[in-house]
Amino acid sequence: MRVCLFLIIVVLFFFTGCAETYKMVQKEEELIFQSGFEPESKVIPRGNDADITGTDNTLDIKNDWVRDLDENQLVGNFNIQYQGGDASQRFAKIIPEPGNPENHVLWFWLDDANVEGTKGRIQANIYQGTSGLKEYSQSMRIFLPEDMNFVRTFPEKISWLTIVEIWNNITWSQRVPYGFRVTLGIGKPDHRESDLFFIIDGQDCELFEDGRQKYTTLWADMNKRTKVPIGKWFTLDYYFKEGNAANGRFYMTMTPENGTKITVFDIKNLTHNSHNPNPNGVTDFNPLKLYTSRKLIDHMKSNGKSLQIYFDDFKLWKGSKP
Repeated sequence: MRVCLFLIIVVLFFFTGCAETYKMVQKEEELIFQSGFEPESKVIPRGNDADITGTDNTLDIKNDWVRDLDENQLVGNFNIQYQGGDASQRFAKIIPEPGNPENHVLWFWLDDANVEGTKGRIQANIYQGTSGLKEYSQSMRIFLPEDMNFVRTFPEKISWLTIVEIWNNITWSQRVPYGFRVTLGIGKPDHRESDLFFIIDGQDCELFEDGRQKYTTLWADMNKRTKVPIGKWFTLDYYFKEGNAANGRFYMTMTPENGTKITVFDIKNLTHNSHNPNPNGVTDFNPLKLYTSRKLIDHMKSNGKSLQIYFDDFKLWKGSKP
């Protein structure tokens, strides 16, 4: 009898423990938003910039750009920022995927230095979040068209071709101390023609009263083992955790279409300003971005090419996903 009672208690404990573990996993991972840019998702003008509205009707949940993203208390407002120029220089559009018209994608096209003639920018902003994300994850499919092969021939090292930027905290407001950013991009090791690789760094920022900024690199990496695919879709998944040198983390994988998932970065280091005594999570980030120097844009243009990137299947989670 006692043995039976003991077994019953063990079984109950086991299933209760499993249930609690399941609840913990569910709590740790919360889908914030997802879109494959399918109808009725639309890019619309907002003054000199743009926005995306509507609903991706191919998905059942968290698929409304206004209700599930703009009005979500976990994150800030979404918009697309150019910071200058016109549609002859840059644009963001939702279009049928070239070669696969049944699928729709977000297309960033950059042909001129649209920001004061010195640099080019197209970026999605998620700014002024109220909760501060201590941990979050993002997934997106990316396609770099064949034109991007000419980036390989740029006659200098490339350390500035940004595709994601995470601000913890923003570096352009005198009211926000302890500026810091994680910058994810595409790079090239030196002046010679070569394959392209993923690059990343974490930087403190000091903002002066006259608006000047001084960035100090705390850590940086270029993964030369993993080439950035051109002319082939791939999926990037990354996980960000706010923390110090011991428990901060940025983890990213890349999965080529019909290929095997590859770990690109597993950074364990500071993910907030090194002097910040009380970090409070990420409230501002650029999940989709195409941002670089005039030199690289002019190099492409001189070869009759333009900088382009296609995005698809964009997803955000609070907590750990990869």
